[in-house]
Amino acid sequence: MSELLANLDIHPLRGDFYDELHSRPFQILPSPARVSHIAVLTNPEQRQSQFQHLQTLHTLLGHVPPQQEVGCFEQTFGDLRVRREMHMEFASYTFVNLAPNRSVAFSENAINLLPEGWLAELSGTVIAAFHLDIQRGSADRARENPDYVRTHFEGLRLIGSSPQEGAAKVWSTFQLHSDGFGRFMVINHKMSNSQLGRLTQRLMEIEIYRLMSLLALPVAREITPSLNDMDQQLVLVTQTLADNQDVDEQALLTRLTFIAARIEAFRARATFRFSATRAYHQLVMTRLDELKEDELTGHLTLTEFLTRRLTPAVKTCEAVGERLEDLSRRVDRASDMMRTRVELAIQSQNQQLLSSMDRRSKIQLMMQHTVEGFSVVAITYYLIGLLKLVLDSVYEAGIVFNKSLVLGIAIPVTLALVYLSVRLVHHHFIRMAKNQ
Repeated sequence: MSELLANLDIHPLRGDFYDELHSRPFQILPSPARVSHIAVLTNPEQRQSQFQHLQTLHTLLGHVPPQQEVGCFEQTFGDLRVRREMHMEFASYTFVNLAPNRSVAFSENAINLLPEGWLAELSGTVIAAFHLDIQRGSADRARENPDYVRTHFEGLRLIGSSPQEGAAKVWSTFQLHSDGFGRFMVINHKMSNSQLGRLTQRLMEIEIYRLMSLLALPVAREITPSLNDMDQQLVLVTQTLADNQDVDEQALLTRLTFIAARIEAFRARATFRFSATRAYHQLVMTRLDELKEDELTGHLTLTEFLTRRLTPAVKTCEAVGERLEDLSRRVDRASDMMRTRVELAIQSQNQQLLSSMDRRSKIQLMMQHTVEGFSVVAITYYLIGLLKLVLDSVYEAGIVFNKSLVLGIAIPVTLALVYLSVRLVHHHFIRMAKNQ
């Protein structure tokens, strides 16, 4: 490290950030060449298995196996070049046959140079598999005639263009052929090996990314009927609320909760797939722009064909994704209305309950006042009884007085004192209640 940076705090991933720009360099391809490309969907377990499978290939071909997995690995075994690239959802394998090509287009391919049975052991789910036949431009214009080219594509309808301002011609059908592979033919007129490698890389990426972008289409088609059903249920719920009918709020809230749960389940399942579709479609459009195609008379260019056929499928996925979000928002609004309705009903019930409690409190207060009157008489009665016993004891002790007169005077006095005492206690508790 330079002395100028030796004392500075360097980000630990700075080198990785620089290396990322060069992790997948373009290939350098001669013409003629035969390229076969396979992309397989993988999970973490399959990725480890694939790396071990790649090590097995080196052993079978007499080379030292790699010991560390990298994002992009490339190795040449004589006339066979093998390139393996790891992506987020898939791994891609590019096999290049560099031997001089003297055979008919697509009659030989790079896979034929692999050890027998090795490819069959490759783990993962194949999403893309196609051949690219790269040829030199010929002075014999008949060999570049569309009718002649069509014979190499089993008579299927051709899609073609002249990219890079006529430096080459590209033909394809974007269909599977009898061998289960797709096909591209590149006729090189004046492209260097580096330019040819970049062109071929763009074609491979266009084919892979357009297939990856379509993975969401079956999901969109599968959940659309359920979305239609939930949409109708939501319409009925909101119409019921709009009509202000006497409804079972609990039942409606249960239905809304069920709809919301289904929507969230669909979102959890489809949101990533729909987002990936948008990203892959954008990559396809970017790669098509980089081709700088010129039209070949009477044929759709790759950009025209894919824009017309691929974009509607992507828009369908986007529309279903937007519909999921819209349904989620509508369910939230309907739930808010239901909760407001339930809260208002609860408030009304609480008001009625408070009114009922207030009435009961008044009745209890009147009963309490009545009981207080009885209690004053009862307490007075018992106090006069005790006083009579005291007077009898004093009289028997020799003190002579009129017991009847004393009791007659004591009764109203005791009654008044008991009454005042009860009222004082009553007012004391009232003041305590007011101060709380």
